[in-house]
Amino acid sequence: MDIDIEALIAEARKVAEHSYSPYSRYRVGAALLAADGTIYAGCNVENASYGLTICAERAAVFKAVGEGRREFKALALVAGTQGNAGTPCGACRQVLAEFCSPDMPVVCAALDGTIALHTSVGDLLPHGFSKADFVS
Repeated sequence: MDIDIEALIAEARKVAEHSYSPYSRYRVGAALLAADGTIYAGCNVENASYGLTICAERAAVFKAVGEGRREFKALALVAGTQGNAGTPCGACRQVLAEFCSPDMPVVCAALDGTIALHTSVGDLLPHGFSKADFVS
């Protein structure tokens, strides 16, 4: 399956418009491509009790998992400004490592769609904790 990165970025930009970020004013959108070609999008949703905030990446993953998907091909994340696009936080990197292969592409772009970083799940979280770390 070919990966249309521009389509993923466009979907992430679209969902970022729905971000609920009254505290940080930092809108984030994520678009996750499932193995079957379905795109799952999520935005950040803040809360006055900051610990209850959910990031866009985790919103997209949890939505996909809730609909029965477990295999993914790529993620596009949009946040920040040109030259200062955001990347996934540590919690999101760990969740991505749970569900995505280390070589899965991750593209980080600014809200205007300017690509700032092409990377992979494994590069975002080297030596991450995974299912393989459990002793059976």
